[in-house]
Amino acid sequence: MIFYLSATGNTRWAAEHLASATGEQLISISEAVNGGCDFSVNKDERIGFVFPVHGWRPPRLVREFIRKMNIHHLDNNFCYALCTAGDDIGQTMEILNCDLRQQHLKADSIYSLIMPESYVGLPFMDIDKPEKEIAKILKANELLNEYTREIVQRKRGICKTYKGHWPRINSWLLGTLFNRFLITDRPFFVDAGKCIRCGKCVDSCITGNIIGGKGELPQWKGLGNCCTCFACYHHCPVRAIEYGSRTKNKGQYYFNKNKNNNLNK
Repeated sequence: MIFYLSATGNTRWAAEHLASATGEQLISISEAVNGGCDFSVNKDERIGFVFPVHGWRPPRLVREFIRKMNIHHLDNNFCYALCTAGDDIGQTMEILNCDLRQQHLKADSIYSLIMPESYVGLPFMDIDKPEKEIAKILKANELLNEYTREIVQRKRGICKTYKGHWPRINSWLLGTLFNRFLITDRPFFVDAGKCIRCGKCVDSCITGNIIGGKGELPQWKGLGNCCTCFACYHHCPVRAIEYGSRTKNKGQYYFNKNKNNNLNK
């Protein structure tokens, strides 16, 4: 089984590719986290965790899911983790394995993919230029095929990640600040004059943090469960959603399957 979390589609693309190659079930973390989180594995079944990096750490939702989950019939099953990020991942995988140990699991092999940038929550951060976006996706596709072959073969002890130059500082210092101060829905607002009330922002929210829908203006609940993944912002077809002044004049990105339909063929 493959547990995955995806907001702008980068991770879903990778997870679907792995599911197709392994024949194993895809399970959405955002859908499963509010359920029983009880699962059973077969003797030779792989266990995968595929997720984006948030602030050089696994997303809060992934960590919450791991704390809740209960996997029955574990028998030294091959476990792996693959994360997607706009650049380096710091000590994301070390943090993940620390969480997994509480569930008597360990990622035997770990991987990261550099994908197009989607985080736009800071003044100096924006999406990638079209040329860079295409180059990242083509390189990621090449690496994903390589990683998939190793995962299919259940190769253990593989570490193919890009931690960056200051992994501990990024994950523990900057990551702590990021989680404490930047993961919030408070700055989100909608321009009522632009909004066409299509409900796409509500449908794209991975935590169910937006109320509204077709025919209604969206509102953020403010319950503290927002991942600040910007899925709502990126999926808005008329750019009616902003994050304070930080997203003004910035671009939008989500993985477009139609645009990238030649990948993995």
